Amino acid sequence: MADAVDVRIPITLLTGFLGSGKTTVLNNLLKPSFWERLLRAPPLTAVIMNEFGSIGLDHQLVDNTQGTMALLSGGCVCCEIQGSLVPTLKNLWMGRRDGKIPPYERIIIETTGIADPSPILETLLRSDWVAKRHYLDGVVTTVDAVFGSGQLDQHFEAVRQVAGADRLLLTKTDLADAATIAQLESRLASLNPAAPVVQVQHGNVSPDHIFKLRAYHQSEPVKAKQWLAAENFRLVTSGLPLKTSGILNPSAPLHTGADGRIRSFSLQFEHALPWVGVAEALETLAEFCSQRLLRMKAIVNVQEYPGRPVVLHAVQHLFYPSIELPAWPDDDHRSRFVFITADLDEAFVSQLLTSFTQTVTTSPRDTFGA
Repeated sequence: MADAVDVRIPITLLTGFLGSGKTTVLNNLLKPSFWERLLRAPPLTAVIMNEFGSIGLDHQLVDNTQGTMALLSGGCVCCEIQGSLVPTLKNLWMGRRDGKIPPYERIIIETTGIADPSPILETLLRSDWVAKRHYLDGVVTTVDAVFGSGQLDQHFEAVRQVAGADRLLLTKTDLADAATIAQLESRLASLNPAAPVVQVQHGNVSPDHIFKLRAYHQSEPVKAKQWLAAENFRLVTSGLPLKTSGILNPSAPLHTGADGRIRSFSLQFEHALPWVGVAEALETLAEFCSQRLLRMKAIVNVQEYPGRPVVLHAVQHLFYPSIELPAWPDDDHRSRFVFITADLDEAFVSQLLTSFTQTVTTSPRDTFGA
């Protein structure tokens, strides 16, 4: 099930709360001078925005092409979502295919500051047309080092943006003191233990922190272990904590308000699991708790296929097709699941998986999420 040569176009979803510096980061990524300083050739990029006309991109628009589409300096192209995302992607694709716009190599979708990224993720995961030509490379969320804590206190949208991220950019760190930054980084690690935090000043960030994340397509054993980051999550069984990683301090006071609605935890199973039990448990969870299941990742030791672990990935009720790895990342062959949920208790999730995988009778495996 591992990828061969993937010729599809990667899509990066850039999100973050109002004023957190998304557009400043985006501006840098589109400037040829930024890439010249890195001694790298700038990739041709298509940018999709919710409100194209109102965003202050500070580099020159050199040639309007059609309607709400514009050619940017450096050969990049920018447009706005027209009605829905799929028609916009189709217009870009056909323009690229027909030679009417430059042959862009990647797409960045910038959301509005108060947007829940879930509907965009659902579109990218559900559309067969999109999936045949594009793949979601990762979700990058900007967080304001100065005002981020207050935004997380007051706006659950900001919390969901953090919880759904594959990479967190902590912006404006030159304007915040060290204690404020450390406290916010600890809070972000509690909300989303799997997402690395990168400090950013004036929008300057290495493209390596944004592109080629392959956050939804881990097919190499060693990278799959890094992608899962299970050691960063609080380990529970039957709803009772067993241990806490170095990131989370069990004696530290929990954040109240919006943070208290988020659960980040992991489950481990010592024995191999029947595939039907895993599939039925996760399908039940997705069916009845879809809005509360923000992210799920797993490496599973399947009874029917010893020695070949299966990688799973879900966003709310949407599951990526399972990927069968050629080997385990290391000598640890336990099944490991990590969850980020909203208003969903870890005891319920643990008991559901335990119940289904202990009571189900095994049968030939179907591809889950295909």
